[in-house]
Amino acid sequence: MAKGVRMSDIAQRLGVSTVTVSKALADQKGVSEEMRERIKTLAEEMGYKAPVSARQEAKRSYNIGVIMGEQYVEKYATFYWEFYQKIITCASQENCYVILEVLDGIREKELEEPKLVQGNKIDGLLILGSIRTEYLRMLKKKCRVPVVYMDFYDKQLQGDCVISNSFYGAYGLTNYLFQMGHEKIGFVGTVLSTESIMDRYLGYHKSLMEHGVQEREDWILRDREENSVYCFDSIPLPEELPTAFVCNSDLTASRMVRSLREAGYRVPEDVSLVGYDDWLYPGLCDVPITTYSVNMTKMAENGIDILVRRIGGDDSRCNMQIVEGELVFRESVRKLKK
Repeated sequence: MAKGVRMSDIAQRLGVSTVTVSKALADQKGVSEEMRERIKTLAEEMGYKAPVSARQEAKRSYNIGVIMGEQYVEKYATFYWEFYQKIITCASQENCYVILEVLDGIREKELEEPKLVQGNKIDGLLILGSIRTEYLRMLKKKCRVPVVYMDFYDKQLQGDCVISNSFYGAYGLTNYLFQMGHEKIGFVGTVLSTESIMDRYLGYHKSLMEHGVQEREDWILRDREENSVYCFDSIPLPEELPTAFVCNSDLTASRMVRSLREAGYRVPEDVSLVGYDDWLYPGLCDVPITTYSVNMTKMAENGIDILVRRIGGDDSRCNMQIVEGELVFRESVRKLKK
């Protein structure tokens, strides 16, 4: 019976307009206190319920924690700052609040539990950017709230994650270099450093195989130490250069521009380059880099959506969501004549 009670029924019983009833129930101006109380009392007696959508009725406010390693908040690592802003925007649209904790290297190494988790301040946790497997394993044991990995995954641990399409992004970039006439193509990135760099290398390798080109070991260049996010300031070059390089990030591409110039080469006149991310600290490189643009907004939306569903009780199998980006063509690639 309660579901059949309408505002018009209440209005008819009291001899007032439906608008007056609506204002009274919403605590809006334009209704005397006496009439407001009469309307609310009668509405309760009649079993009236406001018509709200199922989503509005179920929607709650959650506190979402974000953990980001200190290595990602340094001078040139602003890609993750922008990503964090996207997360805040998407969280607010879902009526959620975000709390950030920067994890320093010492606490990560000593497996110190995050303050966010210690204080039971959050309902769910996003980890933005790759951190040590040992630390993730500790979190999995001690953290009592749902966790989602953002922009990385860990092959040793099963967990929800949202990543960009590193494999096909690098594959598409390498194909583009072939379309521009390049056949001597190298790769810049310490392959075993992160899962993302490995995936980008494999995309590059797939393109070479499909074009019948043999990979040259001396054209696979390291851009950092293994298990590190810090790029070398200068990247050692091989004795013989290819005509183009696929770089695992725009930051690495900018380092390659510097290294090539120091050796007397021009980009793209002598050597072409492509990057990945479509993010570079302003002023760091004066060559506009052809790249693969990561859709941070969509990744943030998916991460928040997974977390809210998990908090709400979704216990389905953990999954990896791969978000497509797009190629962005700029001036770092020269077309070769055949």
